[in-house]
Amino acid sequence: MYQFTSESVSEGHPDKVADAISDAIATHIIDKNLAHRAAIETLVTTNMVTVAGEYKTDVDMGDKKLKEIVEHVIKTIGYDQEGFSWRNFKFYNELHGQSPDIALGTDNFGAGDQGLMFGYACNETDSLMPAPIHYSHEILKKLTTARKVGQHWLGPDSKSQVTFNYGNDGKPIDIAKIVCSTQHDKHLEIEEVRKRVIDIILPVVKDLTTDNTEWLINPTGRFVIGGPDGDTGLTGRKIIVDTYGGSAPHGGGAFSGKDPTKVDRSAAYAARWLAKNLVHNGSYQTVLVQLSYAIGVEQPTSLTIWTNGVINHSLSAEIRDTVDLTPKGIIDFFNLFKLDLTLTTNYGHFGKIDLPWEEVVTTPAWKRND
Repeated sequence: MYQFTSESVSEGHPDKVADAISDAIATHIIDKNLAHRAAIETLVTTNMVTVAGEYKTDVDMGDKKLKEIVEHVIKTIGYDQEGFSWRNFKFYNELHGQSPDIALGTDNFGAGDQGLMFGYACNETDSLMPAPIHYSHEILKKLTTARKVGQHWLGPDSKSQVTFNYGNDGKPIDIAKIVCSTQHDKHLEIEEVRKRVIDIILPVVKDLTTDNTEWLINPTGRFVIGGPDGDTGLTGRKIIVDTYGGSAPHGGGAFSGKDPTKVDRSAAYAARWLAKNLVHNGSYQTVLVQLSYAIGVEQPTSLTIWTNGVINHSLSAEIRDTVDLTPKGIIDFFNLFKLDLTLTTNYGHFGKIDLPWEEVVTTPAWKRND
């Protein structure tokens, strides 16, 4: 037996606030136009938001319009606190036009940069996601829902961490430890906070907990000052939360704020689709897909697939020959330029059934090349 741990963070975590702003601005810039480009970075701290990066677009990029977008994001998350509020924050716009040197590579839908991407799927959960990251996300979704439907003693900023016991066959057995820290009303005693949190999240995990499961709820105690007032947030600092919780490798590139010509984002989505469909349609317990690209070049520089931990040479060759994995092919297949990128920001970019790369089909995935 062994243990494996993954973590998640809520939409109110400062890094996720930054991701949400970047994705909202990127969606505005793209405006469903294949010729538009976005690479947006955001920094948030006490009552301050700074956006920087590059773009190519014909939409309104004035300070007033961009601040309105940021206000909407912060308000939707639920921040109206003394140290961070949608009503009162300094806004700095440092965005500029896309470099013409980069445009040379992306105008014809070559890859927006070099890099490597991974996609992964396993049969541990119905979503074909690893159990530790799946339940870490579900815990925080439950807390967020409770906050937004009336439990206002909860603050927007929260984190979770779930440790599973695994058998030697690689299958999850039960939960060994649950860590959950949440921002809360300053008037509540910590023991009351802990009791309420357990009451909210227990239905999510009760079938996987035992008398030996250890619960660590707000283990440091008081957590009143949170979000960007408690810690600076930056786009792209939660890439393991965004993917597979450490159960699979990560190429290193962040997703949020980038238009789909950036293969950091789009090729990672394609790799997940391949991996998920291979697990769904085959007899594999796990599938790992690696892709790599060179800036300005359309075809991947490599494609390798591991099934049940072993390189599958024949499958890798078949998919390489039959699936269009160029940036334009991926964009068209998933209709990515029409996607509201803010739908991807929180609780992982994978495992959500309403995203196009999560679709499973009854025919083998590698044969679906319309």
